[in-house]
Amino acid sequence: MMPLSMVGTGEENTIQRIGGKEETKKFLETLGFVVGGKVTVVSQTEGNLIVNIKESRVAIGKDMANKIMV
Repeated sequence: MMPLSMVGTGEENTIQRIGGKEETKKFLETLGFVVGGKVTVVSQTEGNLIVNIKESRVAIGKDMANKIMV
């Protein structure tokens, strides 16, 4: 298991765990980041990510990406 911020571009990964405070978990859940969900990193710039999740593209910062374990 590793943070989403460390995976390669174009690889599909399964979310194993989401860390952080309860409000952080709820926020990520509303964006589609749920345990068992599939996520693919589209691009990475200075640690910030653009990912495909549930057929949508979402931009998240490095801090958020470090809380999502795949």
